[in-house]
Amino acid sequence: MRTITGTAADVPFTALPPADGGSAPLIVTWHMLDAPRSDAAFAAALPMHDLPAWRVHLGMPMCGARMVDGSTDAIVELFSTDPLMSFLHPFVRQATEEFPAALASIRAQLPVDDGPIGVLGGSLGGAVALRVLAETGTPVFAGAVVNAAIRIRSVVDLFPGEYAYDAESGKIADSLDFVTKADAITAPLLVVSGEQDHPALRTDASDLVGALGERAELLRVPGLAHPLADEPGIEPAPQLPQARAVDTGLTTWFRRHLELR
Repeated sequence: MRTITGTAADVPFTALPPADGGSAPLIVTWHMLDAPRSDAAFAAALPMHDLPAWRVHLGMPMCGARMVDGSTDAIVELFSTDPLMSFLHPFVRQATEEFPAALASIRAQLPVDDGPIGVLGGSLGGAVALRVLAETGTPVFAGAVVNAAIRIRSVVDLFPGEYAYDAESGKIADSLDFVTKADAITAPLLVVSGEQDHPALRTDASDLVGALGERAELLRVPGLAHPLADEPGIEPAPQLPQARAVDTGLTTWFRRHLELR
């Protein structure tokens, strides 16, 4: 597939153009911290080839081109120190805060139109997409999340040991519960949930769709666990069958809403 790589306000990206390579709407994505754990690998897992839109996959902090010393060891150290306050929350906060400047840079570099965008996030990148939807006021024509971090407490519970919340970390965790923020998410949202994903994340996906009502759809994918690619998930790899099913669902969803713009 034809790809364009670069940086947008210091954020690395992998862009996939529409078939004609010309001016078109924009869909922005944030990848998982599980495989695929880079913008290039996420683009290969979910290319959404048939969309008449630019798909620009942004790199998450300390991933891909921003890895420290070319490895994920620094990330492991962060979540070993404090999974919420050293890892999950800072990553979501940084990716959200750097997005407006990255979006402006993308618009300056690529022939994308100036209308509402689409947003997509996987796993922890899903929390970024949901925060953009709920908190930034960015015009969005449609969003989607895949095996997403919808309630950060559910993600914290996946790490070993019992997490000791205090007043500050409890407040942060509450701020990253998007079921309670459903009223602030006004764009239509597709919630993709693997039938083999972590049980708490599957529950959160159902709860978010329930809270959003007619604004949301739930797509359950048989056989899909949490990752969308095989390890190590840093470099682009052939699309797995379960990822292809997700890709088809996303393409159908965004195409429908592109036609309604």
